[in-house]
Amino acid sequence: MIPMNNVCLSWSGGRDSMMMLDKIGTAHGLLTTFQKASSTMMMHEVPLELVKIQAEALGIPLYPVSFEDTPTNKQYEETMGTAVHGLLHEGFTEMAFGDLFLEEIRNYREKQLESSGLKPIFPLWGEDTKSLSERFIQRGYRAIIVCVDEEQLDSSFLGREYDESFLQDLPEHVDPCGENGEFHSFVFDGPRFAFPVRFSVVGTFRKWDRFEYVQLKRDTQSTSSF
Repeated sequence: MIPMNNVCLSWSGGRDSMMMLDKIGTAHGLLTTFQKASSTMMMHEVPLELVKIQAEALGIPLYPVSFEDTPTNKQYEETMGTAVHGLLHEGFTEMAFGDLFLEEIRNYREKQLESSGLKPIFPLWGEDTKSLSERFIQRGYRAIIVCVDEEQLDSSFLGREYDESFLQDLPEHVDPCGENGEFHSFVFDGPRFAFPVRFSVVGTFRKWDRFEYVQLKRDTQSTSSF
């Protein structure tokens, strides 16, 4: 069992999760959710295999929680309740979330953890998203855009690296951190990584008539991480 007073991060593998870890400085666990049938991350659709490698590169244990492709709210909350119980048994006392300014989501998380024994914390809450996006790049982290909501952002941004050029090209109405769900990312390298996550983009696909995704595959041959 790990020591008490330790934090587990709610982990998507994306930019906000990484900046949350960067700000906290340390964590003893990463809780992530994935779809059982496809073995890909919920919403981000990144292969669980790549997220496991990411966690290994960061030197932090990964706690995967599996779901059916489209769980009901009741199924989701029951499964997450079981996962929270498991974290408590492991000795965790806090759960950190990378939310920035959406009150409704924060309120939901706080309600779900109420009386659970895990204290919800929000290390990035209220930070300026422009400054946060710039700090991610300045710190030397690298990420690829793995999902675009075409109702909010053109699909030409899909598969691009999250860098200064990407930020400069974003329309003014799009949050630079994608906090409104405009896009999602996967971080594959940076100062906290013992080694980069190597992968290839092997295609694209569409879900729910509005979300466009890149299909990633682990690359064991290439010497490049992207």
